[in-house]
Amino acid sequence: MSNTNLNRRKFIGALGLGTAHVLFSNPLYAGFSQISGIDPFQKVKLGNSGIETTLLGMGTGVHATNRTSYLTRQDKNKSIELLEYAYQKGIRYFDLADTYGTHPLMAESMKNMNREELTLTTKIWTRNGGIPEPERPDADKVVDRFRRELNTDYIDIVQIHCMEDANWTETLKPQMDILESLKAKGIIKAHGVSVHSHVAMKAAVQSDWVDILHARINPYGIAMDKPEPQEVVEVIQQLHNSGKGIIGMKLVGDGKLRNDSEKIDNSLRFVLGLGCVDMMIVGFEDKAQIDNYVKRMETALGEMNGG
Repeated sequence: MSNTNLNRRKFIGALGLGTAHVLFSNPLYAGFSQISGIDPFQKVKLGNSGIETTLLGMGTGVHATNRTSYLTRQDKNKSIELLEYAYQKGIRYFDLADTYGTHPLMAESMKNMNREELTLTTKIWTRNGGIPEPERPDADKVVDRFRRELNTDYIDIVQIHCMEDANWTETLKPQMDILESLKAKGIIKAHGVSVHSHVAMKAAVQSDWVDILHARINPYGIAMDKPEPQEVVEVIQQLHNSGKGIIGMKLVGDGKLRNDSEKIDNSLRFVLGLGCVDMMIVGFEDKAQIDNYVKRMETALGEMNGG
């Protein structure tokens, strides 16, 4: 962000005031925010994808790998109750993935939800490891399995999971084409990618195929694609300007900030104020945590919008 006067000392000082997002108000970087009022469950549009969902969503991939996660390791009934509680509070976006192993839990929970109100995202794992079997079938076969596991006719968003390579749009083009065909048939509503490197995120900017992207973003550079937040924000803004829906993840640094109340609030203010992140997901582990974040978001939104 060489065109701004932003420096590390100024940025850190603004974090302490919870106003770091203001430093990105340069027209080159700041976007129009669709967020208004203080409701964490207000509906937002995910870019030009045609999908609308709640500003706050629930992630299910806490400490996840090999089709296990926090939710699959604890008592099944507790996890189902937690998912249902999130729905009862107002969350309509649920973030899943093959590597998390949470499809069956979500399917069970959906028995007490209105499917038409939900936005379900899941992700295909194409890399080595991550899931028990070594085979990597084509995306249509994987999506068919996902639909059976979720007991649903369609999936709202299917992404390619955890991209790191700069050339992923070339190496995975056959799978991207399959997902495009599934979208044309109405089997999925949108497709995209979650990225875990700066070069992979930059590649997404140039891809018309990407409808919706998961981006790791917080003001502290923890568990992000670059340690300097301004470098990440610059690319996210480019993605946003190109009409892609942006879902913010790792707001509390993959859990590393979970016990620092001030930094959690700073992160929420920062991401909500950027104007280029459409919604955010948090990996909730209990009902009290959901209540806590709802209150924090209401406060942050009130400060932003004069509520």
